[in-house]
Amino acid sequence: MKSELEWITARPSAHRGYHNIDKSVYENTLSSCAAAIEHGFNIEVDLHPASDGTAVIFHDLTLERMTGDELKVRELTSVQLRNIKIGNSQDYIATLEELLLLTAGKVGLILEIKGLVGEDTGFVKAISRCLENYQGPVAIMSFYHWLLRDARKFAPHLPLGLIAKDDDAHYASHKMIADECNVDFVSYKYKDMPCRFSDEFRKSGKPLLCWTVKTPEQMKNALLYSDQITFEGFDPDQV
Repeated sequence: MKSELEWITARPSAHRGYHNIDKSVYENTLSSCAAAIEHGFNIEVDLHPASDGTAVIFHDLTLERMTGDELKVRELTSVQLRNIKIGNSQDYIATLEELLLLTAGKVGLILEIKGLVGEDTGFVKAISRCLENYQGPVAIMSFYHWLLRDARKFAPHLPLGLIAKDDDAHYASHKMIADECNVDFVSYKYKDMPCRFSDEFRKSGKPLLCWTVKTPEQMKNALLYSDQITFEGFDPDQV
């Protein structure tokens, strides 16, 4: 798996795509993903299930911050979500399938699976089916332990990552799920590094990413303790 994941540390990952609100390029949109492709960055995006089970690209549980609508993402079908514009742009809430068509293996994809206790049955399976014939580099990851377990059970062929944060008070929990699911990489919160878990995992030889790096100064510090960054707000190639 290590050789298969060399791409994940070869280039930084654009957090929710390479977005820039000043230029009306919003996070988790096809435009932000196209910008990441243009710059040759890997793409990190968030996935929620629409009410019809389709994986859609969106971070929040509700639409309010990005669209002004108070409805939950999971209350609408993927078709209904497609008709909702993001901010003042022409972008809409796109599906994972649309992202795969856009990316087409040009850069790596890191897909963060969002979850709600008791409401995620079948979601990992749906993502796995969508990725069955995709030829490009791709990995999935999550904070949520039940989704990591589902991923190992229903999508064992996909590289799997644990997203983690907080200090060593959570060491036992992080180690338990990382070992149980035999995760292939970890993405740790930049501001909580270094810590015992992140240091030990990196020494195992598996990739350790960090999130979210927002300045060149943070990048230089983050790379002391991790193998690659997930970034926003600047261009790592210009540092």
